[in-house]
Amino acid sequence: MTQPELTLRALYEEHFQFVWRSLRRLGVREADVPDAVQDVFIVVHRKLAEFEGRSKVTTWLFGIALRVARDRQKLAYGRRRVDDEDAVSTFADDSADAAADLERKQGLELLEAILDGMPLEQRAVFTLFELEGLTGEGIAELLEVPLGTVYSRLRLAREAFQRAVARLRAREAHRAPPLPPPPRPSGIRSIAARPMPDDIPDDTRRAALGGAR
Repeated sequence: MTQPELTLRALYEEHFQFVWRSLRRLGVREADVPDAVQDVFIVVHRKLAEFEGRSKVTTWLFGIALRVARDRQKLAYGRRRVDDEDAVSTFADDSADAAADLERKQGLELLEAILDGMPLEQRAVFTLFELEGLTGEGIAELLEVPLGTVYSRLRLAREAFQRAVARLRAREAHRAPPLPPPPRPSGIRSIAARPMPDDIPDDTRRAALGGAR
């Protein structure tokens, strides 16, 4: 049975949220993600005829997203204008809002904050292995690095992740409200603070207040 032909619109509608999420996890600022998503699908538009289906579509898209994120990290880059931009822009706006809402609802801000502390190459391996479920071999093929490099980056990323989680837990524990002070035992006030009847003799009054003045 032949595979249905992939189209740009079908890929966009099915995988827009995946690309949005991947770019955020790769360190693209939220304000820049709409442009970055469009950049990814511009590349998809150009390269779609070359995709042979030997890898998962999401793996292919992540590789493109990684290159886009790397370009944005390396360059203080202004928005590129390309001839085939219109092929994507006609169906971009509504999906951008929907993806932003999805990210907020899923509570990924904390994860993104932790990933922001990692170098791009480590967070790419961490995202692919821990969040997308790729094998080490698949990641090595996608990133075009030795398998040992993949596992080295994964180990460093896991250590960074655990340190970040530990810091967050410590911060949350520090923010816990202090315990209320224990109740004051009865009878602790000094006798001088208690009112005394006027008819107590002076000697008794002085003794009660601690001796003669």
